[in-house]
Amino acid sequence: MDSDGLLIGIAAVFAGTTVLLTVLAFAFQPFLLLFAAVFAAATYLLWYHASGRLGERIRETARQGGERRRASAASRGPGDFEGFGPGRRAAGDGGGRAFGGDRTGRRRRGGPDGRRPPRTDRNEPTVEEAYRTLGLDPGADEEAVRRAYRERVKAVHPDTDDGDEETFKRVNRAYERLTD
Repeated sequence: MDSDGLLIGIAAVFAGTTVLLTVLAFAFQPFLLLFAAVFAAATYLLWYHASGRLGERIRETARQGGERRRASAASRGPGDFEGFGPGRRAAGDGGGRAFGGDRTGRRRRGGPDGRRPPRTDRNEPTVEEAYRTLGLDPGADEEAVRRAYRERVKAVHPDTDDGDEETFKRVNRAYERLTD
């Protein structure tokens, strides 16, 4: 006997028990309606699972949840990132292959033509300001940007003695601007 047939058989036994308990509750003791309700709920869940509707519902909920997470990640701003450092960026920023990176996991620059996207946030620095914040010459390669970012962020991190939170945020925004 396959598992669906077994589940339907158990659901039928539970349904019969529900009916019997309901009749006995009306005839002798109304307290038995509580047990009848438990058996009725179990009957419904077993039938729901055996008919395949439970699996469909779970897949549909998971699909909708994934769409909601992608929409939420897309609505994050450039300064909204989880964690700290160059490897811990917002979920929807193009950091991996699933979010627009190439096979090696590196982020692509800007749009399809490779240019950087236009500045959308007033707090976001221009490219020139970003290079100045990191102490680099305009046009420095990605490795130089990463090295300068790591050095600057160590120096201005709020947990250090000379750390400043505003400067730290400015350095992070500059790095994000140059790596987006």
